[in-house]
Amino acid sequence: MSTAVKVSVIVPAHNEEKYVVRCIESVKAAAARVSCGVETIVVCNRCTDRTAELAEANGARVVTDGSRCIATVRNTGIKAAQGKVIITIDCDNRMTEGTIREVLGMLNSGKYIGGGAPIRFERYSFPLWLNDIMCRIGFRLTGLYCGIFWAEKSTFDAVGGFADRKAGEDIVTAKNMRAYGRKLGKKYGCLRKNHLINSTRKFDDMGDWLYLKLIFKNAGAMIKAACGDRTEYDKLMDELFYDYNDRK
Repeated sequence: MSTAVKVSVIVPAHNEEKYVVRCIESVKAAAARVSCGVETIVVCNRCTDRTAELAEANGARVVTDGSRCIATVRNTGIKAAQGKVIITIDCDNRMTEGTIREVLGMLNSGKYIGGGAPIRFERYSFPLWLNDIMCRIGFRLTGLYCGIFWAEKSTFDAVGGFADRKAGEDIVTAKNMRAYGRKLGKKYGCLRKNHLINSTRKFDDMGDWLYLKLIFKNAGAMIKAACGDRTEYDKLMDELFYDYNDRK
């Protein structure tokens, strides 16, 4: 087995001491299925808990970023990466065991510029099934699979990394990567045998109807954001994502 790092897994984390170890363990399980070196980089974003300590104790490399933009946090990790291949995953989520192996196989085929992965919740209920179905339909119609992102580091560099947006950066980044791939005669793909295990912690905390309620409650803010005024929408993103783990 080669010890040279070929794959860098980027994990953005803001006060994720409850989840960082299980995320790293999922990466380790996937790394055990390939014959190349795999590093895990946890990007600690304004962490005031034991995230960094636990990450290092479990074999991850830790870098820091103090911004309030998930795209910037991910790009900091990509910049620090030693691997030729980049995979990103959020800290409260997990990857399935064959993820890294399938990513390498798809990239080595020469057909794919990069891609995403199907998303499956770690538990299900009726409203979570509705969320799941909406995601599947959206991904199938657009082809812009997100969740786990994967591509060569040179591809991320070519498209300017993750799009500099506070929210929706995943969709824009997928569009940019797909457009770049078309120039090279390659496709933006999706894993077929593996998936992202999506955390339900926000649903556990605020109810399984959370996102469906938010869509109706904040329809005005979403429409304004689509028209260029992102003030209300960015405030909502702060509450749901950037400040969520600061709640006591």
